[in-house]
Amino acid sequence: MTLNYSPVISSLYNKIFSTGILSLSISSIILLVEKRNIVGIRVQQARKAAEPPITQSDLIARLQLLDMNIDQSGLSKIENGQRPVSDMEVVALAKALKVTEEWLLKGTRNPPV
Repeated sequence: MTLNYSPVISSLYNKIFSTGILSLSISSIILLVEKRNIVGIRVQQARKAAEPPITQSDLIARLQLLDMNIDQSGLSKIENGQRPVSDMEVVALAKALKVTEEWLLKGTRNPPV
């Protein structure tokens, strides 16, 4: 299995697995360490679950109405966990998506309708 991690994480990963002690489930932990936010996946879930679904462009426009400027690249990075999200952005994203801040931060099920 080929995994693409930062050099530090890759080195750690290789050292751990070269011992043969741990199972591959540690890769899940490593992926979580590399994530830079916990809301991105739920932002994407809420967008897609909305009726009608909200495109990234639509969400960007809604955020601009709330004086929050996030471009398409930034939103994509948020959704992929590659970009940190400030508390003010969490509040704006929740308003724009019509979900609660708590759901964005802690939700484990589908977004509230």
